[in-house]
Amino acid sequence: MNTYIIAEIGNTHEGSVGLAKQIIKAAAECGVDAVKLQTHIFEAESLPNAPNPPYFKDETRKQYFDRTAFNLEQYITLKEFAEKECGVDFFSSPFSIEAVDLLLSAGIKTFKIPSGEVSNIPLLEYLSYKADWVILSSGMSSWEELDNAIAVLKGKCKLTVLQCTSEYPCLPQNAGLNVMIEIKNRYQVPVGFSDHTLGVGVPVAAVVSGATLVEKHFTLSKLMYGSDAKNSTEPHEFKQLVQDIRAVELAISHKINKDEKVNSLKEMKTIFEKSIVSARDLKIGEVITFKDLAYKKPGNGIPAATYKNILGKKLNCDVPKDTPLQMSMFN
Repeated sequence: MNTYIIAEIGNTHEGSVGLAKQIIKAAAECGVDAVKLQTHIFEAESLPNAPNPPYFKDETRKQYFDRTAFNLEQYITLKEFAEKECGVDFFSSPFSIEAVDLLLSAGIKTFKIPSGEVSNIPLLEYLSYKADWVILSSGMSSWEELDNAIAVLKGKCKLTVLQCTSEYPCLPQNAGLNVMIEIKNRYQVPVGFSDHTLGVGVPVAAVVSGATLVEKHFTLSKLMYGSDAKNSTEPHEFKQLVQDIRAVELAISHKINKDEKVNSLKEMKTIFEKSIVSARDLKIGEVITFKDLAYKKPGNGIPAATYKNILGKKLNCDVPKDTPLQMSMFN
């Protein structure tokens, strides 16, 4: 298995190509498969009085989106930088049909659909004819809404559906890994997990539960400006996430033969297992009882598991206390 790991950069680049490159490079160094931005064209997606989300009130949505927007040339530059210089895939979340067209013009044909666009059927219908791969997040959707969206996309393009809980941050108990499994069974499509929890434990658990894709917000610092930075993951933690996921993949995909593995541990078994030794000074002619036996390391003598085989046997020699017993000591 190979979990596809996306670093969600969003708009934390602040509209700076230079800063965006720095973030992309940092994400690539963590070992991710892809980096993802958000493509907002305010006039195409929002009315002037559209409210801000409750967790970001520093400026209006129009001010923020206009200030952080990239043009076609900049998207092309960033795509080339990500793919050619950093070796990671590059794509974005479109929030309008106009945003899709902008990204298509930059040569981008993979699209992550954010939770708020799942009910935007015109956008999904447009993508069903234009996209190679649609990654659909389900955080704000009812089952009926998700049914409708998947009916538009399934069979038209490669489709992956993500379990997501649209809370920032999301408590682990609200992550809904059970819903991810239900999505897989309900729609018979690859599933993944878009993570809004703090830390790396829950997305690792998602991989164990069958996620083929994990997405998590990424930032150079939680102190950066913007709507997402404080709930995002810094490079050191994101690198640990990637390492943990890759370790889980190896553990799941590699089966071992129990007996073969034990046979390779003979030296360790000798060091840690127990042999039968004399519990006291024993005299020639004594018949061994349970009280005469003790069990001590190393395990290079008669195995402790076979103690019943020597109960009742008569000694043919004196045996000092703590002497490893041997079958030659008995008649």
